[in-house]
Amino acid sequence: MDLRQLRVFVEIVRQGSFTQAAEQLHIAQPAVSITLRKLEEELDLILLNRQEKRISLTAEGETLLRHAERILDSLAAAETDMAELRGLDDGEVRIGIPPMMSSYYFPQIIRAFRDRYPNLKLSVLGEGAGRIQRLITKGELDMGVIAGTRLMEGLESQALLREEIVACVPRQHPLAGRDKISLSEFLKEPLILFKEGYYMRELMDELVAGEHQPPRVVFETNLFSLVRSLIKQQLGISTFLRMVVSSDDELAAVSFDPPLHLDLLVAWKAGRHLSRANRAFIDFLKEGRVGAAG
Repeated sequence: MDLRQLRVFVEIVRQGSFTQAAEQLHIAQPAVSITLRKLEEELDLILLNRQEKRISLTAEGETLLRHAERILDSLAAAETDMAELRGLDDGEVRIGIPPMMSSYYFPQIIRAFRDRYPNLKLSVLGEGAGRIQRLITKGELDMGVIAGTRLMEGLESQALLREEIVACVPRQHPLAGRDKISLSEFLKEPLILFKEGYYMRELMDELVAGEHQPPRVVFETNLFSLVRSLIKQQLGISTFLRMVVSSDDELAAVSFDPPLHLDLLVAWKAGRHLSRANRAFIDFLKEGRVGAAG
């Protein structure tokens, strides 16, 4: 049993497919199958159930997976420590950011960080909070910006930012001149909502659960830019962060009564070694540059 075999085994489990594992590892699919077969032969154990093109772990496979993930995490930490001996002239930050923030807010942050650390690589993935957390636990992201305060087990976090959530309406809309709007008034309007798995949708579902009227949902999407465009086309209204709406002359922000707020956290895998590059990014956010860049 060697590291290559463990990497192949873990990737097959993560992807749920030999073909997708091969794509992630940049090797031929037959090589993935051969590597897994040799590993099972060496251990004299069946690690995966293969039935009707579905892959699932056997009890033996689940045991090996726990060990394999620990071994590969330790190896990654060792490689990081060695790289850090060379200083911050090398390294990568892999971070997940919700679409609303990645489209509007974080470009300035990323630019400022790159200006300070030009040799560090930033890799950004735009996803909903749920998927970001799952990717962190799998080790596929180093950290992520999480909306809300609900963290999956096994993650650590640090408070980052609090911002008001507002009703976003076209500038010509009757509500555009209002200072406040009640939730019941909001629900009477045609609504454009984010899909499940995104914090704005989860928050709306929670709020609606306490009301006596169902929302008038006319469109659902996970595309932040599409929501903005559809509001401007007067298809419906939605919720956004005030900082997003305030920069757009075609949209108006109306506070909720009582007001709603979103807390942003930066999260990472508990107990996992954070590289100097990752720690530099967190420290950069802590310095207050987030507020300055907004």
